Amino acid sequence: MASLSLRQIGKIYQGGVIGAKDVNLEIEDKEFIILVGPSGCGKSTTLRMIAGLEEISEGELYIGDKLVNDVAPKDRDIAMVFQNYALYPHMTVFDNMAFGLKLRKVPKDVIKEKVHEAAKILDIEHLLDRKPKALSGGQRQRVALGRAIVREPKVFLMDEPLSNLDAKLRVQMRAEITKLHQKLGTTVVYVTHDQTEAMTMGTRIAVMKDGYLQQCATPIELYDEPVNVFVAGFIGSPQMNFINVTVEKKEDGVHLVNDSLDVKLPEGKGNREELAEYFGKEVIMGIRPENIYEDEAHIASIPDGIVNVEVDITEMMGSETYLYLKLGSTPITARVNRRTTAKSGDAIKAVFDINKIHLFDKDTEGAIIH
Repeated sequence: MASLSLRQIGKIYQGGVIGAKDVNLEIEDKEFIILVGPSGCGKSTTLRMIAGLEEISEGELYIGDKLVNDVAPKDRDIAMVFQNYALYPHMTVFDNMAFGLKLRKVPKDVIKEKVHEAAKILDIEHLLDRKPKALSGGQRQRVALGRAIVREPKVFLMDEPLSNLDAKLRVQMRAEITKLHQKLGTTVVYVTHDQTEAMTMGTRIAVMKDGYLQQCATPIELYDEPVNVFVAGFIGSPQMNFINVTVEKKEDGVHLVNDSLDVKLPEGKGNREELAEYFGKEVIMGIRPENIYEDEAHIASIPDGIVNVEVDITEMMGSETYLYLKLGSTPITARVNRRTTAKSGDAIKAVFDINKIHLFDKDTEGAIIH
């Protein structure tokens, strides 16, 4: 296996259009790293540069300790799994999986052994004589994975491999790919726009926007300590609520105030020196839906976080309920107990968990405190 080192790599298209810019990433051997972001953010471009399918305009790319900027894709010892599987329709599953090895003139008995071994891992041994058109989407995806596995590459690259599958199969294949990674101990770079996929599969997640890497961290770090408003809003479902507030220092502590709320920060947050320069200024407050409550116990225990809201819509999700609320003119979402009695049109009290408030600079949108 191998580590990967992306050193300020970028792709600039004709006319100065940025595909990716200044991407710095150190990917460790056997790591499962996910590139995530909205469409057009540069994640697939970055993956294609690693694969050698896209020329690198600037920076250096190392696989292990070898500079590979000018190395042909076939000589980079990587395997790529595409969104559309890219199987040969006229070949059987066995021949599809064996194709890369045949090109390398690997002996027939070795090919047979490797294909059967990979098929066993993926539970597709009974499909080896079929052609792709006789397979379901999930089976085709397993064949595409099998074709990559038999080559025993240094690095696996996966470009949205589950996006063509239905929701139930996606969840199942997510678990399969995670197990596969643990079993094979390979280095995996995986591209997706689905943040649930990213949060559940990756050892680290690299969040991209407009061609630039925003933050690369473990799922829990991204969730608890996002570096800016974009990362905070992209990671988490439903997304973080953002409310414009003014930071006011009062006799009893630091308050966040606007026309519709006045909540007091706990001492540990209010006394942070990073906050001092924002006294009297407007900032963006972020709070996740699961940190807003409307039950009496929480309201009684967090008096400094109480707000008055109006219930717009309720959505019963089975194990929990989403409340879409109006805080003055600002829409916010709360994830609450399924047994809530709140209904559309109600004016109710809610409470923010003041220990879980995030603050961001209004101009730069960078994080101030978490």
